[in-house]
Amino acid sequence: MHKFSIGQSVYFEGAAQYNAARGEYKIVRLVPIERDNRVVYRIKNAAEAFERTAEEHQLRTALA
Repeated sequence: MHKFSIGQSVYFEGAAQYNAARGEYKIVRLVPIERDNRVVYRIKNAAEAFERTAEEHQLRTALA
């Protein structure tokens, strides 16, 4: 079960191994949970032209 919903603002902690940009993102899509049971989202930052993939443990609710 996904903790966050489409359109929700979240803070992305980033992925250290990829040097990904931390900051506020919107949930764009819920990725179906597969056999590995990882909860994954597609997220988008307004300043970037592309979406990112993030695991739930990398996200927290953004302050309003």
